[in-house]
Amino acid sequence: MKKILVANRGEIALRVMRTARRMGIQTVAVYSEADRNAPHVRFADEAYLLGPAPSNESYLKMDKILEIALRTGVDGIHPGYGFLSEQAVFAEKVERAGIAYIGPKPHAIEVMGSKLAAKEAVKPFDIPMVPGSAHAITDPEEARQLADQIGYPILLKASAGGGGKGMRIVDHANDLASQLDRASSEALAAFGDGSVFLEKYVRSPRHIEVQILADTHGNTVYLFERECSVQRRHQKVVEEAPSSFVTPEVRKAIGEAAVRVAQACGYVNAGTVEFLMDEHRAFYFLEMNTRLQVEHPVTEMITGLDLVEWQIRIARGEPLGFTQEDLAIRGHAIELRVYAEDPESNFLPSTGTLITYSEPSGEGIRVDSGFEEGMEVPVYYDPMLAKLIAYGQDREEARQRLIKAIQEYDVEGVATTLPFGLFVARHDAFISGNFDTHFVPNYFTSDSIADMREPTARAAGILAAYLHHQDGLRLKLTHDQNPHWYEKRR
Repeated sequence: MKKILVANRGEIALRVMRTARRMGIQTVAVYSEADRNAPHVRFADEAYLLGPAPSNESYLKMDKILEIALRTGVDGIHPGYGFLSEQAVFAEKVERAGIAYIGPKPHAIEVMGSKLAAKEAVKPFDIPMVPGSAHAITDPEEARQLADQIGYPILLKASAGGGGKGMRIVDHANDLASQLDRASSEALAAFGDGSVFLEKYVRSPRHIEVQILADTHGNTVYLFERECSVQRRHQKVVEEAPSSFVTPEVRKAIGEAAVRVAQACGYVNAGTVEFLMDEHRAFYFLEMNTRLQVEHPVTEMITGLDLVEWQIRIARGEPLGFTQEDLAIRGHAIELRVYAEDPESNFLPSTGTLITYSEPSGEGIRVDSGFEEGMEVPVYYDPMLAKLIAYGQDREEARQRLIKAIQEYDVEGVATTLPFGLFVARHDAFISGNFDTHFVPNYFTSDSIADMREPTARAAGILAAYLHHQDGLRLKLTHDQNPHWYEKRR
């Protein structure tokens, strides 16, 4: 594999290209009109325009991307995450064109792309699952009967969904019919598929996911777990590896379950199996993400493996160069997604020009970014500016390094989630590890950041008043001792 096309943009495009360059592989970038001057375009060996800014006119144009790939003679296509990364049709088209798809096979993408199909596929493999419907629910009466049997609260979820869309928590039977209709309508609008299923809502859940790697020679390993419970609108903001809540015994059990999920669909390449875990550490299969995850750097930090490198190696047909017994956790890593969002305004997207953009550095600090100072943050795409990762020999060292890095990060022109990350890292619940997916609703309000700033502002005010007072004394003392001091300076 001598040349690959990266069918994505921003930080993930750059991240893939850096590994490819280190491996001696040339890269081809594609870009929209909004990304004409983006760093990933300049970094690549070749770059080609896809079309206007909207993703459906650029980064989602399968045939245009394939036409560029064939014209430039690439050996492989890496989809990154988002956009076409979980489109089985795209993976199939790439393979039919005689190009290696750097990801799983189309069949695995298709099976795991539907939560209902995924549950059906893993059923024979002894995977713990949350009680719920085995098929899509459209009839309110059928939903009511199943909900009565399972017990409230229940969770309605879009089968084809993700990112919290098409998801509703129902606490009472009287609300079920209306919430079922809303969940189905939202799923249809977001994914073109209104299928909704029903399952028991796990109170105080933790979101634990397991990274797996599988080659084409029948070898599958798990690279331990990531804790992804700090979320807003069901989307992750802070992730860490390993989880401080998971015991060695549970780690082995959940890792082996993730391997069985991968084997259930003949999975190859990198993938992530997601689980819910209750307060008793019982875990339940949630879904499988058939791509590289945003939070993959924390796994890289604790294992020493470059996941993109192994994606490429597996796509080239190479076997894994290690077994499960060779893998061990080394240290701890925490990642903050730096979104252009205003946490004081319910995390609304914030667009504009990056008047100042300066990233932190230092021991144990990694920043995966796709932006530079002076760039515009466009309205067309996900508002993530960068991923800030802190590594330490233990969780506390990683946490302290994250705090210092957040304080050194300087962004002006747009609001960001940096203050929220500081709030999380300093919060007692996060420090203790005693938190779940309700961290934001339980602890964070629009006033939290203002409250966090107040002691600092108060201390600065006291210091300024003190210095002003001291300066006054010094001036008064000088004047009293020598009223003609200014004449002597002449």
